Amino acid sequence: MATIEQIPVSRSELDDALKEADIPVLLMVLVHLTGDRRWIQEPYLPQRDMSFFADESGGLDETTQQEIRAAAADAILAFHEQHLQPPLEPSDEMYAEMMNVCVGESVPSEYTTMLLEEMGVRERDPAWRQQPEPDELSTFNVLIVGAGMSGICAAAKLEAAAIPYSVVEKNPKLGGTWHENTYPEVGCDVPNHFYSYSFRPNARWSGYFSSGEEIANYLETCAAEFGIVEQIRFNTVVERATYDEDSAQWRVELRLPDGSTETATANVLVSAVGQLNRPKMPDLEGLETFEGPAFHTARWRHDVDLSGKRVAVIGTGASAMQLARTTADATERLLIFQRSPQWAIPSRDYHRSVTPGKQWLLENVPFYGGWYRFSLAWRFGDHLHPTIKRDPEWEYPERSVSARNDRHRKFLTDFIVEELGDRTDLLDKVLPDYPPYGKRILVDNHWFRTVCREDVELITEPIARITPTGIVTESGEEHPVDVIVLATGFEATRLLWPMEVIGRKGERIHDLWGDDDSRAYLGLTVPGFPNLFCLYGPNTNLAHGGSIVFIAECQVRYLLASLMNMLEQNLASIECRQDAYEAYNERMDTEHAGMIWTHPGMDTWYRNKHGRVVSIMPWRLVDYWQMTRAPNDEDYLTVERQ
Repeated sequence: MATIEQIPVSRSELDDALKEADIPVLLMVLVHLTGDRRWIQEPYLPQRDMSFFADESGGLDETTQQEIRAAAADAILAFHEQHLQPPLEPSDEMYAEMMNVCVGESVPSEYTTMLLEEMGVRERDPAWRQQPEPDELSTFNVLIVGAGMSGICAAAKLEAAAIPYSVVEKNPKLGGTWHENTYPEVGCDVPNHFYSYSFRPNARWSGYFSSGEEIANYLETCAAEFGIVEQIRFNTVVERATYDEDSAQWRVELRLPDGSTETATANVLVSAVGQLNRPKMPDLEGLETFEGPAFHTARWRHDVDLSGKRVAVIGTGASAMQLARTTADATERLLIFQRSPQWAIPSRDYHRSVTPGKQWLLENVPFYGGWYRFSLAWRFGDHLHPTIKRDPEWEYPERSVSARNDRHRKFLTDFIVEELGDRTDLLDKVLPDYPPYGKRILVDNHWFRTVCREDVELITEPIARITPTGIVTESGEEHPVDVIVLATGFEATRLLWPMEVIGRKGERIHDLWGDDDSRAYLGLTVPGFPNLFCLYGPNTNLAHGGSIVFIAECQVRYLLASLMNMLEQNLASIECRQDAYEAYNERMDTEHAGMIWTHPGMDTWYRNKHGRVVSIMPWRLVDYWQMTRAPNDEDYLTVERQ
């Protein structure tokens, strides 16, 4: 776990902070500091909490909580005053028992090591068996395309391993989606104490679900601390990358900030461009004739004053749900054009700030931050996975996929009804008729309250065309508007587009994939394209829970191990075998057939036009973690350096 500096601490300061502590986490701190097992026995056992967001009390009565806080205060003070030396690190068996107690349920043993990595207790990165000399490393270089969350992670790990690399980024700043998306209330719908690097936790998040700006600032801080900023070439676009078999190198054509071009070479090409980086523009007749401002959420026009305007938002996905309430406050009238309704979960913490006391605990109490992250990783990880598996014997397949999924549908329906209050006229418009989690589940940002406002209109009739002054629906009714906001998502199925990637036999990767059928082995490598790794590649998005940062760390570990193997074994190239690639994708498609995302009751950007799921993975987090722990030599063709 992160090292906690021993500092002067007053009892009153500590007592104030501990009033805000998560009791189950505090129990784990006590076991670590004292080695006393009684803190994971009755009467201190937290109750199981099935809610989306755990109760900080652990379900324990106030008297018991006060006893725990008092004992924790004594132990923490003794630690900071150097009167207490924590005992030896618990065994894996002891850690597993502590995990069970912390969340009030059984955590299968297959998760122990993975979660200890998340907590910073175990090392996630591979290690050199025999590190090459600096002069050997100097002849090898890696080019990373993209300086978002995955690209920064890759660069940080290559920097630490002393493997030469460079990064090209099309934007003037790093941060990827968190740089590009600046619409009102843009933020993450995964708790940020989990949506952050396990090797660089942040105790100073201002909110439990922080803003996009704060996440971008976090990434900038990380890049500076890791020493990688100097290796990034900003405002530089990759137009074409061609693999040269004779030299076993990629030749990469770059468009520079001044419009000129340059060719760079690299032994290994790493795509870290992501899936949600190119806005998807809707094919709406007459859109180009609209006389007012019309822009995509990912290209938000901060120069456009919405006050007193009639504003149309087209789309009701994640970005629309985040921006609607603030936009409604700013406008004279907000018109929301909806193709299909969305399920959304309530969150006690979505608008809640992290208090100074909680920040102090995370920063200054040994073991607290790691166990707090564990609780989030478990609750927002694979917990939901059984809920999205299709039960072929389930008697109501049109509304849900299993009895468990149906219980979630009932809970979420009750929440929607409660939020609408006396606006029962809106129920048919906002209540989805497909199973919950069939599309990306959203965190409610007062969406249902917003559509109930008198100055907000939810329009479910399809759009026929755009006129210079408004939007006409299929019935012929025209809705005059001054501004159009396109909340229409991204080109998620067109991976690597518009970059042209040409492999060993002169084949373009987009000829192999077509417009929307990308595939890769483990979402990372593709036959015919040696020394190419796709971070956040095909079928590596998450829809059942978890954090994409976790996936990035798994993939970067696999990348780093592959590069170490290349250098230690003097390999010029490694290339995924066709049979491994085909077997993996066949197994994945078969798994998807039993998951909710192939349910016929809805359209989703997870699937391509043929109905194949191309964006997200069907696996549990622990499955993918296990798959990517180390490369299997049998899955790759190799060529030695001459």
